Amino acid sequence: QVQLAESGGGSVQAGGSLRLSCVISGYTNSHFCMGWFRQAPGKSREWVASIDTESTTTYKDSVKGRFTIAKDNAKNILYLQMNSLKPEDTAMYYCTVEAIFRCVGSWPDYWGQGTQVTVSS
Repeated sequence: QVQLAESGGGSVQAGGSLRLSCVISGYTNSHFCMGWFRQAPGKSREWVASIDTESTTTYKDSVKGRFTIAKDNAKNILYLQMNSLKPEDTAMYYCTVEAIFRCVGSWPDYWGQGTQVTVSS
């Protein structure tokens, strides 16, 4: 059974940083698209960043240059380093996994429970 467990959320002031972590267990497929989504109150869930089997990374335009996605293959942990945080980054952040070789923008197969990020001005 695939399980994803996020941590690292919290409350910070604008301009601050947070690093989200996601421990992935039970996923044995060598191919993957792993990523982060977020959902702000009253808004739809949106994609933030992803990394695939070939370590190709992609980002939502509004987070480019501020967020970095990375994966520790030995520990099977997915990270999202978030710098220069803005109030509009406030949301519940979800770790995701899709059993596919490259990320193609399709809906993930597996989701974590989420970790809350709150950025105050």
